[in-house]
Order: sequence, then C-alpha cells, then structure tokens
Amino acid sequence: MEKDTVIQEAIDFNVGKKMPKMAICYDFDRTLSPDDMQTFTLIPSFGVDKNVFWHESDTLAEENLMDNNLAWMYELIKYSKFKGKSLRREYFKQIGADVQLYPGVETWFDNINAYARERGIEVEHYIISSGLKEIIEGSRIAPYITRVYASSYLYSADGIAEWPAQVVNYTTKTQFIFRIAKGYLEEYDARVNDSMPHDVRNVDYENIVYIGDSATDIPCMTLVKQKGGYSIGVYDPVSNNKKKVYQLFSDGRLNFYAPANYSEESPIFDYMKNVIDEIAAKEKQKSEQKKLGTTAEKFKKRATLEKILESASENLSEEERAIVRNMIDHIDDCGKKD
Repeated sequence: MEKDTVIQEAIDFNVGKKMPKMAICYDFDRTLSPDDMQTFTLIPSFGVDKNVFWHESDTLAEENLMDNNLAWMYELIKYSKFKGKSLRREYFKQIGADVQLYPGVETWFDNINAYARERGIEVEHYIISSGLKEIIEGSRIAPYITRVYASSYLYSADGIAEWPAQVVNYTTKTQFIFRIAKGYLEEYDARVNDSMPHDVRNVDYENIVYIGDSATDIPCMTLVKQKGGYSIGVYDPVSNNKKKVYQLFSDGRLNFYAPANYSEESPIFDYMKNVIDEIAAKEKQKSEQKKLGTTAEKFKKRATLEKILESASENLSEEERAIVRNMIDHIDDCGKKD
C-alpha cells in the first residue's frame, strides 16, 4: 500500500475525533526574552536610559500608591508627548520584531508541536505577560501563539495610544489560566466565573503547563501546580543566577527549573517531552475508562430492558415489545463491536 494512501486512511479514520489538548502558558520578559521588551527599542527611542526610566516609573507608582504596570504605561505616554513622538499601534508591532529571544525559542514551537502530534496531543501556546500586547504580537513568535494576554492601550481613531485598556499584573494573570481551561478566551467574557464540568473544558487543568521566571509568576505557578498541571521556572543561561528558581522550588511553586534555553538539546525540552508523554498516557487511560464506562452503561440498560419484558410484558403491546427487543438487539450488536 502506498504511503499516501496509508496517511489518507489515517486522516479519514480520525475525522470527527477530538484530539486531546494541552496548553503551554508563558511569561514573556526574562522567560522567552532576556530583558523587558520595552528596553530593546521603545525606551531608547525616547533618548532615555532604561535604568532612569524604570526608576522614574517605580517612584511614580510608590508615591501615588499606583499599580507598577499602570505607572510605566503612563510614563511611556508622558515621554511620547514630551518628545513629540506618537505611540501608535503599528509602531509597537514594528519594534516587536527587534525584541531579542532566548536560544531555541524560534524553533521551540514547531518542535514541541511535532513531538506532541506524534503522541496524539494537540498543543495550544499562550502568552500571559505584564508587557505590551502589541509588541508581543509583532515578535517573530507571534504566529505560533493561540492568544496573547498582556497589557495594552486604548487607541484613538488615528491609532494613537491614549489610555490603558488592559493591565496585567501578577495577580490578574491567574484569570487567564481559567479562561484557557474553560475556553472563554475574550477578556470581557464574564462566563469565566461559571462552573464547568471537566469533560467539556477546552483544556483540563492537569494538561496546563506554566513557564515563568520570577516572583510575579508565583500566583500562576501555584494555581497550575495545585490543579495538577506543571509549573516550570527558568533562569538566564548567561548570568546563571539560580537564586529565584531555587527559592521557588524550595517553596513548592515549581515542578522543574532549567536555564532559558529552548533548543532540542536543552533540559527544558527534555522535560517537556516527558510532560507530553505523561499527558498522552493519562489521556489514553481516560479514553479507556470512558469506553469501559460506556460498555458498562449499555449492560445496565440491557438488564433494565430485559426486566421490563419480564415484569411488564402483559401490559405491553406487541409493537412495544418489538421495540424493546430491537433495543436489546442493538445493544448486543454494539457490544460485539466493542
């Protein structure tokens, strides 16, 4: 049989079958990129040193009891007006292409997707970041991301940033884990608070992986780990400073930690393959359990139908008895196929 024929038969066989899902959620700054995304092009474009900018932003937040992310978003608008340089959506996306990425990041998604697909698992990738959504959307990895959850601006009719539309900090990050699990992906969708049976979720919590680098990721790390998922900490491979991940692991926040190198030969890639293998094994067990449960339910239904024939036969018409017998025969036929 020709190879193409075999592949086509496999495709036809799986048409209509839902492939089990897993979701990998990433912080961005210092997780996929070695620095804050604003520092590569945006802040230098104002002619100000990044350390001066962040000091002013932190001071503004402290003096005004202000969210740190709102503070730096305000600072960007302030500098843009001072320098006469409009902050446009297109500009943010343009500079996103200049954001540096850790080794292996650009090939990571294809490699992970391919490995998972071979094991019957579909992977969705999500960014959950305090940085700017538009910059991430302009980065080289944007095509691989199912959805970006990050801070963003409200834009005027001319496309100029005027006011924060979404601010993502370390506590608000957790809502997006629930959105991903339940499939209510729009930020305004209040149904994310509704209870949902696990068998209709977009992704089971235990099939979610969160990758981050610092204390700002703790709420998500803790949530994912408590829900049975996988929490991974990364550290800069150049500085090799492991202090944060040591603390996070000791505090029970992490399942694993590794340098932020995402190449095929890296420790994090090996660990992710183990995670995928484990998820694939669990999904196979779930499928087998579901099949056994279906068979058991059929047997229970058959026993009920037989009891009806025996105990209520006198009260049934010939047509009704024929219907019950046909139902029993149908269950028997299904049993033979099982």
